[in-house]
Amino acid sequence: MTTIKSLEDLKKIREEALEKRKVKTAEGKALVTVAMGTCGIAAGARETMKAVLDIIEKENISGIIVSQTGCIGLCEKEPIVQVTIGSEPKVTYGKVTPEIARRIMKEHIGQGKVIKDHVVQA
Repeated sequence: MTTIKSLEDLKKIREEALEKRKVKTAEGKALVTVAMGTCGIAAGARETMKAVLDIIEKENISGIIVSQTGCIGLCEKEPIVQVTIGSEPKVTYGKVTPEIARRIMKEHIGQGKVIKDHVVQA
């Protein structure tokens, strides 16, 4: 890990991160992030993550990056899944069961339709 010794170092790291993100969004990849903090895991985030990974494998879908993060700060809305496709704004879904995760993968990622009844304002 690079040691940050000055504001210039921090700016350089920020620019590199923004450039990496620009490359990913230019490729049109989808990023699916599942919140896996302790509150999310207790609410069923592991099953939600498994459903996302299973549908990617089962349907042989490519171009999707799946990641996990810690607590997003919306514990009452767990399990939470965030979806970013290309340069579109990030969409945050709450109370995502495995069934809803499958819908997100099919409708939002597959067809570009946001599932409005599960969107939360983050």
